[in-house]
Order: sequence, then structure tokens, then C-alpha cells
Amino acid sequence: MPLAKNKETASPATQYFAEVLRKLRERAGLTQDELGSRMNYTGAAVSSVETCARPATNEFIARAEEALDAGGLIAAASKYLRLERYPAYFQGFVQLEAEALSVSSYCPQVLEGLLQTESYARELFRCDFPPLDEEEVEKLVEARMARKVLFDRRPVAVVHVVLEEAALRQRIGGSTVTKEQYRYLIECAARPNVVLQVMPLDRTGHAGLRGAMKVIETPEHTPLVYLEGQGTSLLVSKPDEVSVLMRRHTMIRTQALGLTESVAFIEQLAGEL
Repeated sequence: MPLAKNKETASPATQYFAEVLRKLRERAGLTQDELGSRMNYTGAAVSSVETCARPATNEFIARAEEALDAGGLIAAASKYLRLERYPAYFQGFVQLEAEALSVSSYCPQVLEGLLQTESYARELFRCDFPPLDEEEVEKLVEARMARKVLFDRRPVAVVHVVLEEAALRQRIGGSTVTKEQYRYLIECAARPNVVLQVMPLDRTGHAGLRGAMKVIETPEHTPLVYLEGQGTSLLVSKPDEVSVLMRRHTMIRTQALGLTESVAFIEQLAGEL
């Protein structure tokens, strides 16, 4: 009875979404096959979501909302379901990031997730160890791409990213993926709410040597700092600790190349491929 086992072991949010979908479908007088036909899915696909055998994708959620004329109920039920696509240690930060007035990152090893292409993110997750299966990889890629709504939401968020040259030169996925990623970074840097800087390797030393960090400003104008590594994370909120990390991040920004120089640097790297 594998489906019953999935239903029993699924998270509360997954079970709640499945129940909302089922009740709305039944209220509309539709079978799983009929709903699937309206959504351009199979009845088996609808069944797999209702039994928690498979997670609902963004596309599935949007089509179900429309097909059932759900008045926002399915979208509302999916709010916490979407959070479960992220690792547990990252879920709290995702909620803060989605509402932040500004997000400032220093990235010494890999590129900022908000600025990753789908191909780069996919290859990055495939490098994980122990290895992830392809279904889990695709779930994580979709979740990472969903964070990009930050760029276009209202009120607009300011995104400031400092990338180490070493992170840029790491050819995740090979030359084709890397070149596509460079071009996307240049496109992102052209946005009026995005500032992109590069920390070149020829710096003899700088304030970022202790590792990656993210500084966010909440809607209440409260600064917080998020630290992450090896599947663990820490959200720093004590004012004195936040102050030290913010001053360190400010120094990192002053030591990196400016926006124009940084874009030119990335264009040069792209030209080398």
C-alpha cells in the first residue's frame, strides 16, 4: 500500500493541500480524470497529488486554481506547501527574503541563488553529496527559481551581491552552462534594483575571508544576518552581533570592484569561453 504510506508520512502542509484539492474537485462534481483533462494532466497525476505520492508543481497549482475556479483557495493552501520544497534549515529565511526591503549577499564559493540560471542551479544540485535523485533535484531547482519573484514584486526589493572571482571561475556544468550564467548575471546587473560587484583574486586580503553572509532589511526596517554552511544555518538578530556583521559586509563592498568594472570583468570571462 505505497500510496497510503505516502499519505500517512507526508507533512501536514502536504496533506492539507491534498485535502483542499480533493474537496474542491468533489464540490465541482468532477472525477480525477475530468479535472485532469481540464488541466491538461492525466487523472493519475491528479490522484498522485491528492494521495501525496508526488508534490504539486507550480504549474499544477496554477492550473488547478483556474480549472476549479477556486477563488484563491488553492493558491492560499499552497503557500506553506511551497516552503517545504526548500531544505528545513532554509525555510525560515525564504519567508524573510520574500518580504525583505533589501537583500545583500557576499558569495565566496558559489553564485547567489537569486542570480542563478536554471541550468546552473540544476548542475549545482547534482554536485551534492550524498547524491540527490533527479526528482529531488528538479524540486530544488523549481524552488530556487521561485525565489526570483523578489525582483519584480511591489514594493520593489533592492538586491546587492558581491561575488568572489573564484565562484565565477568555477565552471559548474561546463563551459556552455557557465557562459549562459555569465550572460544572465550581466542581464541581472542591468536591473535598476540590482547591484552586482566582483571581488577579484588579486586582492591581497579583504574583510570577507570568514565566509558567506546575507544581510536583509525587514519591512519593519530591522536588519538581520543569515549565515549558512554544510546544511546548517544561523539567523543573527542580536543588535550588537548584527552591527559587527553589517560593518564587515560594508567593508567587503568597498573592497570589491564597482558595478561597471564588475560587469566588464564578467564580460571578459564570458569572452574567454
